[in-house]
Amino acid sequence: MPRELASPARFLVVLDADSTLIQDEAIELLADEAGSTDRVAAVTERAMRGELDFAESLRERVATLEGVPESVFPRVVSRVRPTPGAEQLIAGVHAAGGAVGVVSGGFHEILDTVAADLGVDAWRANRLQIADGTLTGLVDGDIVDAEAKATALRAWAAAGEVPLARTVAIGDGANDLRMMAVAGLSVAFNAKPAVREAADVACERVDLSDVLPLLGLRG
Repeated sequence: MPRELASPARFLVVLDADSTLIQDEAIELLADEAGSTDRVAAVTERAMRGELDFAESLRERVATLEGVPESVFPRVVSRVRPTPGAEQLIAGVHAAGGAVGVVSGGFHEILDTVAADLGVDAWRANRLQIADGTLTGLVDGDIVDAEAKATALRAWAAAGEVPLARTVAIGDGANDLRMMAVAGLSVAFNAKPAVREAADVACERVDLSDVLPLLGLRG
């Protein structure tokens, strides 16, 4: 289930999940289980060419998962690799009185376990529709797109009584640009060139502990 911020914080750090908090893309791990890796890659390529927006590409990729049993989720979760430095970043933010949120274009079925295990305070993601123990190939509910990510950052900041000036957004792709524009500090991490150009600062290494010095905290 999604978790919301429940108590005040000194500052707020919000991360994307796929290729940011974790090294993997959840849809690709699920597609591997479904045997639809090539079809998902073809949809991703069309999206990168600008032929599909995020919502359209997500729906088309999720459609390839139709018929997959929900029993795959524990196997997929076991394959997820937290990004180097993720635990150090979260621990450092908490030690300084901050909170950590994760908002993902991926899926609750994966993120619920991963975020909880890493000690994340709040998270939101898409949900896969399931009927009779199998995936239907549909997304259940509203899609977490770029605007939804910005909305989540604002909502968590309000819940934590954190001014937007004391919020940080960390992401890698175009879907993160809206929340990065809202945040007081935007950090491009493992990012596409357009995201690096738009961000206030870019991390050169794929190690989330490198964010700590940017926050005035010890790495």
